[in-house]
Amino acid sequence: MKLYYSPGACSLSPHIALREAGLPFTIEKVDTKAGTTETGKAFATVNPKGYVPALQLDDGAVLTEGAAIVQFIADLAPDAGLAPKAGTFARARLQEELNFVATELHKAFVPLLRPTTSEDGKRDARAIVARRLDHVEKTLSDGRDHLLGKDFSVADAYLFTVVNWGGHVGLALEPWPRLQAFMSRVATRDSVRQAMRAEGLVQ
Repeated sequence: MKLYYSPGACSLSPHIALREAGLPFTIEKVDTKAGTTETGKAFATVNPKGYVPALQLDDGAVLTEGAAIVQFIADLAPDAGLAPKAGTFARARLQEELNFVATELHKAFVPLLRPTTSEDGKRDARAIVARRLDHVEKTLSDGRDHLLGKDFSVADAYLFTVVNWGGHVGLALEPWPRLQAFMSRVATRDSVRQAMRAEGLVQ
């Protein structure tokens, strides 16, 4: 399998999942602005949508959209425990968390990452992000280590990836101490360190 990624983008989430799963894979960096990969390939031939992540299987089939990719990875390596069994209520909870991160938190961050966003737009976006992080803080308020409880899941990889963007936009996590502890905890995982190192995000 090959994961097409951009350093630190939402593709970091399936990158972490692949390393957690222990599956064989390669990575290929994408310049989404130029529309090319590091090998000179036109990225539109891989993903016509033009954005990462994209996971290309050994038979050439391509899967896009992070929430779908990470669940596929989890199901390929069930012994890794990255997702509850398909068809269970626990799996629906996982999908609930993935959808929240994708549609409410990830999208809320986007205006903060765009240099063209006005100051008013950034102020409004920060307020929305803060409300979404309030929800995450409440989820973690029962003492759980991860979104679904004591065990790490692909939802945690996605949450870590998105909240990590806060460091690039001056968003301090002190108002959300449980989330701050979560981020510190997840950052120590071997899979996370390895993925971030491979993407050039840490030494």
